[in-house]
Amino acid sequence: MTWIGWALLSAAFAAATALLAKVGVAHVDSNLAMAIRTSVVVVFAWGIALALASRRNPFARSANAALSRLSGLATGLSWICYFRALQLGPASRVAPLDKLSVPLVMVFAWLLLGEKMNAPAVVGGLLITAGAIVMVMS
Repeated sequence: MTWIGWALLSAAFAAATALLAKVGVAHVDSNLAMAIRTSVVVVFAWGIALALASRRNPFARSANAALSRLSGLATGLSWICYFRALQLGPASRVAPLDKLSVPLVMVFAWLLLGEKMNAPAVVGGLLITAGAIVMVMS
């Protein structure tokens, strides 16, 4: 499967995540709900990593281990904020704002990673931003 297929699966699972999380925080503290979710993710991720590690040492340190930990920290902070937002607001408005991460990634990838930006990408990022604003303001 190509990266497009994996990205579409990611979007489908993210949609399911938002709906299930919204139901999950209905009568539970958002931080507790996030901690439960994270525990499930940790067990699932380690299970996959160990099952698919084949001959490589899954505990070997990579050159980018520190960046991986920072990514994990950013993920945790994102989830804390996301679960709190879901607890306080409707999923149909929280999710579009959360998806503003797409144009933010585009800008940061351009600035920090040197990825190319072309006119269709800029227009797409602006449309995502406008769509999120319209959906939240309605």
